[in-house]
Amino acid sequence: MSSTLDSLLDSSDSTLWEVATNGAGPVGSLPLTEDLLLNSPSGDLFGLTQNAGMGWNPTQLLRKQFLILSTQGGIRGEDGKPIALGYHTGHYEVGLLMRAAAEELDRLEALPFAAYVSDPCDGRTQGTVGMMDSLAYRNDAAVVLKRLIRSLPTRRGVIGVATCDKGLPAMMLALAAQSTLPCVIVPGGVTLPPAQGEDAGKVQTIGARFAHGEITLEEAAEAGCRACGSPGGGCQFLGTAATAQVVAEAFGMALPHSALSPSGQPIWLDIARRSARAVFEMEQRKQTIRDILTPDALHNAMVVHAACGGSTNLLLHIPAVAFEAGLTRPTVDDWSRINRQVPRLVDCLPNGPVGHPTVRFFLAGGVPELMLHLRTLGLLKLDALTVAGRSLGDVLEWWERSERRQRLREVLVKRDGVDPDTVIMSPTAARDRGLTSTVTFPIGNIAPEGSVIKSTAIDKSVVDADGVYRKTGPARVFTSERAAIAAVKGRPLRGAPTEPDGYSPNLSPIKEGDVIVLMCRGPLGCGMEETYQITSALRYLPFGKHVALITDARFSGVSTGACIGHIGPEALDGGPIGKLRDGDLIQIEIDTRNLTGSLDFVGTPEQRVTPEEGAKILAERTPAVPLHCDPNLPPETRLWALLQRAGGGTWAGCVYDVDKIAAALEAGLAPRSGG
Repeated sequence: MSSTLDSLLDSSDSTLWEVATNGAGPVGSLPLTEDLLLNSPSGDLFGLTQNAGMGWNPTQLLRKQFLILSTQGGIRGEDGKPIALGYHTGHYEVGLLMRAAAEELDRLEALPFAAYVSDPCDGRTQGTVGMMDSLAYRNDAAVVLKRLIRSLPTRRGVIGVATCDKGLPAMMLALAAQSTLPCVIVPGGVTLPPAQGEDAGKVQTIGARFAHGEITLEEAAEAGCRACGSPGGGCQFLGTAATAQVVAEAFGMALPHSALSPSGQPIWLDIARRSARAVFEMEQRKQTIRDILTPDALHNAMVVHAACGGSTNLLLHIPAVAFEAGLTRPTVDDWSRINRQVPRLVDCLPNGPVGHPTVRFFLAGGVPELMLHLRTLGLLKLDALTVAGRSLGDVLEWWERSERRQRLREVLVKRDGVDPDTVIMSPTAARDRGLTSTVTFPIGNIAPEGSVIKSTAIDKSVVDADGVYRKTGPARVFTSERAAIAAVKGRPLRGAPTEPDGYSPNLSPIKEGDVIVLMCRGPLGCGMEETYQITSALRYLPFGKHVALITDARFSGVSTGACIGHIGPEALDGGPIGKLRDGDLIQIEIDTRNLTGSLDFVGTPEQRVTPEEGAKILAERTPAVPLHCDPNLPPETRLWALLQRAGGGTWAGCVYDVDKIAAALEAGLAPRSGG
């Protein structure tokens, strides 16, 4: 129904005219002293006025001040019903965590402040232009969060509450940079799986499965409605959101056993209260986040990431945290070394063999339980300090005998009938169940700087008996995800041509044996989008395990299959991937046991060549398709891409290294050879 002009421009409410033009102001007086008036900045004094104006008891305004930052989104009513929706469940309830932390700070006679920098949803932006802002958002949010911290000059410590794919890494970056402040991360927890239905990862494939006749319209509608079993928390799989929570705890930035708690429940709120006590006590001990974020902490975070089979997106975020903390960033060789040493011990979605939801990982003991096994293997640095004020070694001794451990593992058995030791396994049990280490870094004439594959997620039925995945197939080249997913679905695109310069890709359906080549989707091309639309479709389509994907983009943390991303250099930076053509033979070998791999162009069906010969051919070729950034690339994201490139690029964490950027600006950015 359309509104009348009168109803839009005014309201028929006579009480509106009762307008006050002054107020009595707060009762009482500021707790000022002669020293404060003579020596404090005017900003500190005016801040006290503002605090009283907002209604805090004036006699309490000289308490120690602590800042609570969060990624809260949406407007949640007191009854839990939405007044306005957030972008995702992960930030919808975190205001409750902020309130619990603030009330605890008040109880401790501290003065809490709160501020917000909300975050987008990678699931919501899959396949849309919104994905071009995803990774760049992380840097922007971290900048704003750091500015908010500095803009409260009287803060004595910071609590960061965040949950999901970019908001939590941004919060970790912002807090890691606070060398003089105590800081604690409060992970926002997870949503529950539905009692009956699909998890939030699988449900994102309903379009592709419907296109191939795998599900009906009614089944798609029901699955889409039921996927979130509770209104708050990150997705139920060990994707980027969940992995970031695990890594924050492994770094020592979050309290032990705080990652992946079920959102909205008492045990979840209790974490916020205890985190408030932790940051308060850190301030009393004169400990800062730099005491936590040491080389040992970085080592532990990388080890735990490997052991849980976590998202490859953390290969971007962990180096960025290290950079902000003033640590040496891990190299590809460091990642490869860690992943060769560390077995995967966790059976959690999207990995198998069962694929338990993240709440079961929490109930089985979460990060501390996983660390008990890693301690036995001698893989952890036990002297690393945690925000609990004790070393990791002390924390694990507490966990091993704690009532919390015993009671929650019993809940998992009683509620779900699941043995906790089948969710978080001993090294022997994991080996017997066929679990392999997580990440491999293939190199070759297509990826001379390296690439990434979550090798643990390759379908076991296409891996040879010796643990090696071998595939040689024809390239299907695309420069947009939109065109690639249309070919995966076997559906025509709406509108043509699909690319600038009149280029129209081959949209014949992807078939068993093909190798999808998705180029120009790295940072310079589109902000390094996730390609979960494609990777998830391949996982849940019958022929998908016989199709490979190689790209200079990145993957969602829940992606599976023979999907190789982060190919460097990217196409728009002169990378050989930009010279591949339809029909080229691509040879892939991934040793899932020894974590080695290769990715090579080996000629055409008419003329096979060696990888060495292929490298020479690619060097002499010119691109067969127009290479260009996405026409919808936002200027802000393009600026981010250029800045992170000058700062070291994706393998360095996509950070803003100001010294390197300044040097590049002074010298002029010269393109790489071939660029």
